[in-house]
Amino acid sequence: MATASLIFITGGVRSGKSSFAEKIALEKAMETGGQLNYLATGVDSDKEMRERIAKHQSDREAGTFRWRTIEKSQTIGEIEDFFNDDDIILLDCVTTLLNNELFSANQKWDQSFLVQVMGTIMTGIKEIRDRAKVLIVVSNEVFHESMGQSDLVFTYGRILGKIHQQLVKAADQAFWVEAGIPFKMKGGSI
Repeated sequence: MATASLIFITGGVRSGKSSFAEKIALEKAMETGGQLNYLATGVDSDKEMRERIAKHQSDREAGTFRWRTIEKSQTIGEIEDFFNDDDIILLDCVTTLLNNELFSANQKWDQSFLVQVMGTIMTGIKEIRDRAKVLIVVSNEVFHESMGQSDLVFTYGRILGKIHQQLVKAADQAFWVEAGIPFKMKGGSI
């Protein structure tokens, strides 16, 4: 089987990147007849997150196409067998996945652990991509925000930046979304 198309979408918080990703997924499903899959990494941890999860679920349910939602907050590669080569998969989002991987293991953030976490995320994305027709990966752009004086925040930003670089390098298309407007960074047309 040929490698699936990989589309990377990033943008600030509440920039419209998830809506744009859903629009692309719907277009790909209409083109190919593939099953829409929403790989949700969010964890119902507080009121704000519950509201965000509910909004995303409501948005998908309101459409004319049926989404199959898979909730997996860590080690996403474990569910690769759930998908097939006709699937359109939207992974939302890498920043939440990174948070889950980093903070679930009550471990010191040494270089070995950070490399392991990055490897787990990138391997999981590759394994899912290998099983799909199209994989759309959404992530938050945190690099225009103040990183503060916290070593923890700086380390988080650094590892997320490395993941973003690898995703853009592997992507067929990459987009930045700002105020609901997508800007092409790499690849074909919108």
